Amino acid sequence: MAKTMTGQKIVTPSAESLASSAQAAAGKGLPPVHLWNPPFCGDLDMRIARDGTWFYLGTPIGRPALVKLFSSIIRRDGDDYFLVTPVEKVGITVDDAPFVAVDFEKKGDALVFETNVGDKVTASADNPIRVVRDAQTGEPSPYVLVRANLEALIDRKSFYRLVDIGETTQVDGTDWFGVRSSGEFFPIIPAAELK
Repeated sequence: MAKTMTGQKIVTPSAESLASSAQAAAGKGLPPVHLWNPPFCGDLDMRIARDGTWFYLGTPIGRPALVKLFSSIIRRDGDDYFLVTPVEKVGITVDDAPFVAVDFEKKGDALVFETNVGDKVTASADNPIRVVRDAQTGEPSPYVLVRANLEALIDRKSFYRLVDIGETTQVDGTDWFGVRSSGEFFPIIPAAELK
């Protein structure tokens, strides 16, 4: 139990109390976590691993419905991640991205991704694909924006499928290899670096 600067005790809620609050706030669609500004209640021993597995107190959360519920109340403020309900806000640890894009399908000229928690997102100007390359190894980490500052790491098999449908086009005078979706081109790697 922590104390605030004024000496008030902060009681960090449990995963169970967060789940109850989230269920109570859930209606149709995603809860409006961006509109809620509850007091910060401390950090919760909850972590999302790079592969999308959620852990609570060091143990994987084995109930997909509970993971889906928690994923609906996650918010990113700056570099920090929180689970937010109308009455409480707790910090959690995210190793890379809070979601993993586990598949995609091409619908017309759009790429529609599905995440490990069942969200569907169409890559577009509002939901761009970006690729970060490791400075030492050059290995790519591709992401798609799911919603409000929250990205999904595109899994390896889906990334390979993206590469299979990729094309080369000029961006700011340089040839880039990338993919198109919803009328937008998303660069992956400079064409000169293709092997």
